[in-house]
Amino acid sequence: MGSCKPQQEHVHGPIIIGAGPSGLAVAACLSEHKVPFVILERSNCIASLWQNKTYDRLKLHLPKQFCELPLKGFPHTFPKYPTKYQFISYMESYASHFNIHPRFNQIVECAEFHKGSQLWVVRTQECEFVSPWLVVATGENAEPVLPRIHGMDHFSGSIAHTSVYKSGSEYRNKKVLVIGCGNSGMEVSLDLCRHNASPYMVARNTVHVLPREMFGFSTFGIAMALYKLFPIKIVDKILLLVTNFMLGNTNDYGIKRPKTGPIELKLATGKTPVLDVGQVAQIKCGNIKVMEGVKEITRKGAKFMDGQEKEFDAIILATGYKSNVPTWLKGSDFFTEDGMPKTPFPHGWKGEQGLYTVGFTRRGIQGTSCDAIKIAEDIASQWKTVENKNQCNSHVIILTS
Repeated sequence: MGSCKPQQEHVHGPIIIGAGPSGLAVAACLSEHKVPFVILERSNCIASLWQNKTYDRLKLHLPKQFCELPLKGFPHTFPKYPTKYQFISYMESYASHFNIHPRFNQIVECAEFHKGSQLWVVRTQECEFVSPWLVVATGENAEPVLPRIHGMDHFSGSIAHTSVYKSGSEYRNKKVLVIGCGNSGMEVSLDLCRHNASPYMVARNTVHVLPREMFGFSTFGIAMALYKLFPIKIVDKILLLVTNFMLGNTNDYGIKRPKTGPIELKLATGKTPVLDVGQVAQIKCGNIKVMEGVKEITRKGAKFMDGQEKEFDAIILATGYKSNVPTWLKGSDFFTEDGMPKTPFPHGWKGEQGLYTVGFTRRGIQGTSCDAIKIAEDIASQWKTVENKNQCNSHVIILTS
């Protein structure tokens, strides 16, 4: 017996894959242009990364004005740095305001452009969706990066990625190895401190640590204002001078700075500086211990590159996320093997044959908003042309029948 072919649905507008902030932003902008769409979401809720894979104490790292989606800002009652739960409520009210209703539990198995029909065919377990336009909105953080470290299988304690970490309360009075020193690794280490755990944070790579605020103003806001007036290298020098004054030289605490400045590095590679919300003070007083790279995991702990060996009760992998586009998008050379657009920002939002991408700029929600507006305008101009042709054809049929 052959397998049943899924039913086919012709979408009267674009197919958007992903109902996170990126997908919702495109949908809202399309709604403003009166263009219909279908959003396919693999989970059972919008903004699933925020709802299901973030820790309880998470707050936005940037002030809310830098994290708003197009056409509808945060409520005035929200604080400067909204909490995870406030951000989720903003996403839900945003979807409701623009009447966005994703199709949930739709895991995309394959999306491919058919040259004969000049249409995109997106296949899930239940259905095939067909449209001239495909918007890839799954973003940079679709899947956790799970490194393979020699000896991991033999460790007797628990090993968890930050995507399943909720609170340090589970690790009270335990010695915890946190592998990774980006924003997640730093914040999880701080959270562990506040629950009387003993975090040892691995800082194998270089990273910039900046104060979240300088003189009462957002460091990011100051950087963007300076960037309009001075060359990027001057901006970075100013930021690092103030940082050294406020935090000291992090090299002294085992966290080595990159040679390239923080903003130049962010724009070139997407590597985000860590914004300090108390971690550096805990490192200085020894509550967060900074370790060099891990050589191997042992049954009871880990051996480090500098020859030290320590015992741990648990390991947390703060090793980030990656795109999953290469696993399901077929026949397109628009993306790299890592699942990122080959064309850098600000031109990476549009491919060929009706393909669009949003949420891959490495510039947070501001980059997402910028691309969402462009995508909606581009699709709307084409969609209205198609609609006009269809109306003309229907008039011809009526007149000649």
